[in-house]
Amino acid sequence: MIKITKYILSFLLSLLMIKAYAQNIKNQSINIGSLTPYSDPDNKGRWVYNTEVSDEFSDETIDENRWYIVGKFDETGKPFYKHPDKPNKKIWKGRAPSQFSGRNYRLDDGKLYLQTKWEPDFAFSEEIRKPVFGDPYPYENITTVCFIGRKEFQYGYIEIRSKAAKGPVTSGFWSMGERLEFDFFETYGGTLDPKKKHLDKQLWWSIRDWNKPVNGKPVYTEKKDVGFTIADDYHIWGIEWDKKGVKYYIDGKLFSEVSAKEVTKWARENRDVPKNYNGYVATKPIHIWMDMEIFPWHDIPKSKEELETYSSEANKHDGILEFEIDYVRVWQKNNR
Repeated sequence: MIKITKYILSFLLSLLMIKAYAQNIKNQSINIGSLTPYSDPDNKGRWVYNTEVSDEFSDETIDENRWYIVGKFDETGKPFYKHPDKPNKKIWKGRAPSQFSGRNYRLDDGKLYLQTKWEPDFAFSEEIRKPVFGDPYPYENITTVCFIGRKEFQYGYIEIRSKAAKGPVTSGFWSMGERLEFDFFETYGGTLDPKKKHLDKQLWWSIRDWNKPVNGKPVYTEKKDVGFTIADDYHIWGIEWDKKGVKYYIDGKLFSEVSAKEVTKWARENRDVPKNYNGYVATKPIHIWMDMEIFPWHDIPKSKEELETYSSEANKHDGILEFEIDYVRVWQKNNR
């Protein structure tokens, strides 16, 4: 019995050492200075990697000087919502009926896994908040996750390699600035509504102005079919952003582009704004957000089984959906 126990312990220790060695090899293989946008392998744009806001997720723990994890737990075992850099700011707890939990993530093999969980016994907030858009719901049954970048930046090339969660939940990559919201994508991994199957292949990205008279509505938005089911595999999403406009790349290929003038034209045609309104409000520094949300206007899973409708058989009963992120990278230009 003692020999068997020693063998098991030795085997487990070996596995841990192999994993640590493999992780170290990955870290060494990433030469930060040589990284370039996937759409510009020869770096013709002369991009410079921003080490403050980028993350390869190669460490054993999350760098909390880089990310604010919303809804971390205090010593009483309850989640609290206080931004370390803005302690007096009211923090959004998530899109009800789901609520952000600071425990809904894991790191493994150089990747970040953000999680949505069926968790009816969670210490949900009793607040019923009237959202700017949509109907109010109580927080219940489902926990989600949110990471907010603590460092800001203005203009550059933003890239993420990720795989959306396969289920009725969003996998979101977006940003916030001063009265500005810049949504890079809010992808959907598997709707429960047969009439909305197009969502599984749809890229939705937007620029939103939180000033009056627009009050958070998009001043420019696109909803386009990408030609593949987004949650089936990893893809590389790249956003080239400057004062002249936005270029959007998928897996290294230009997918869409819009100029600042075209954004303003769209805003004037689709929003009740003054004739001289400048719709291209994406000109301010931003903080990156990564999160998962329940969109109640699409689906509200009523059970663990509904949440995991599209999960693989191996993972169908754990009540967890995962948004997988290999890296987040930002490059900028010295002359920005």
